Amino acid sequence: MKLEAIARQLELEVHSAPDKLDADVTGGYACDLLSYVMARGKAGALWITVQGHPNIVAVASLIGLAGIVVAEGAKVEPATIDKAEQESVPILTTPLPAYEVAGRLWELGVR
Repeated sequence: MKLEAIARQLELEVHSAPDKLDADVTGGYACDLLSYVMARGKAGALWITVQGHPNIVAVASLIGLAGIVVAEGAKVEPATIDKAEQESVPILTTPLPAYEVAGRLWELGVR
């Protein structure tokens, strides 16, 4: 499923790399421990977190994630958006709880 379709269906707000929304999302991962995401996240996955600091971009870029969803209305630092633009990493936000985002992705067929 394309990231753009997910963003539209979940009403996610796009903050960076809108030109990368054509990425194929091949799975999902929900976690806030960066070391876990680095060890267990898969290239092409969409990462759900409540973290908003620049290190999330470094992790996403390192393992080739399709994008990052910052859930629960958590704030994303301006420096994070700047870094995401530089690294071409889509950051999307939502007021939805992380659990609900994961459930809705599952319903959309993202496994």
